[in-house]
Amino acid sequence: MKWDLETGLVAAVLHESPQGRELLVELNGSLERAWQEPVFGVPAKVGDRVLLNTTAVRLGLGTGGSHFVIAVEGAAQSPSSPEQPGHIMKVRYTPFQVAVHAVEEPDHPMHEIMRDAESLDGTPVVICELHSMLPAVAMTLRYEAERRACPVAKVAYVMTDGAALPLHFSKTVAQLNHLGLLAGTVTVGHAYGGDLEAVTLYSGLLAARHVLEADCIIVAMGPGIVGTGTRYGHTGIEVGTAVNAVHALGGDPVVVPRLSFADSRLRHQGVSHHTLTALAHVALAPATVPLPLLPDEQATRVWAQVTGAGLHQKHRLVGVSGQSILDATQAFPVPLRTMGRDLSADPAFFLAAGSAGEWVARQLSAPKKKKPPESYSRRDEAWQLTDKN
Repeated sequence: MKWDLETGLVAAVLHESPQGRELLVELNGSLERAWQEPVFGVPAKVGDRVLLNTTAVRLGLGTGGSHFVIAVEGAAQSPSSPEQPGHIMKVRYTPFQVAVHAVEEPDHPMHEIMRDAESLDGTPVVICELHSMLPAVAMTLRYEAERRACPVAKVAYVMTDGAALPLHFSKTVAQLNHLGLLAGTVTVGHAYGGDLEAVTLYSGLLAARHVLEADCIIVAMGPGIVGTGTRYGHTGIEVGTAVNAVHALGGDPVVVPRLSFADSRLRHQGVSHHTLTALAHVALAPATVPLPLLPDEQATRVWAQVTGAGLHQKHRLVGVSGQSILDATQAFPVPLRTMGRDLSADPAFFLAAGSAGEWVARQLSAPKKKKPPESYSRRDEAWQLTDKN
């Protein structure tokens, strides 16, 4: 177990909002960024000495690139506030455990709705492995809905605890909220800070559907991911368990495949081994997997990977252009970046996420769902569907 603690002097407050404070701290003779959550202690100001958890940055882990403020020297660490309801602990049995008012609790205003909620009623649920897929899905879904002149779908985001735990650490969510692309957020497991708190992914999905009244739900972990290079030692495995949860609750699971031809790691080239493992070995129920239009060489490789893993026999593969993401980025100014790469540097990644948004918008605008095709083939540099009937 490793836990690096260091003290530094606050040199500047770079950004401040109700969601937290971004600081510049003088530490060991250099200026480094630090993040302070509002729930932990009084706000640090210039000249304050702060105790920092520097573990992730010292290990060279890139997500966020910030230290985290534990305490402000000489200050009371619990700002006075009125008594708040809620008895569910998150990050429990650690020095940083917080009490939240979970939507399932008997004294929560939405308890009766949650008590009776049992089904997602066929609601499409887009399941993303990485947080960086979230804006591409949300932007494309809205763009396609408006282009088709259909009623704008209410989209809810359910954040799991596979990576960052505080929702307000995500600048992406703040931007999507500002643009009205999300109707609400739910944090599940040990993740916290959403409009609604839920104990499990199952109840979080139900809360998104019945409390937020979402027409579509996006599920993804917060910024970051845990990976080890082994088949099952990564939090991307939750894509498969999310498919199972959506299926058990009567929803329509739609999975964004993790595609890349820019990642230097062989295991993530073409279709990531994370996607192949989650869908081939963890998901026990079928899901829809939209595949974007790609250059022929890339499409051939992707097809060989998905068929080699047997995904075409277990899941519904659908061909979608994915090109709408290119127009959506002009309509909604939300930066797209994954692993330090933008849309131009890693187009396949964002085309795949955009394909999912495009597919769901198409389903929501259709008068009725069509019968699923039974077999799949690739023609004319695109993923095509062939129905035996």
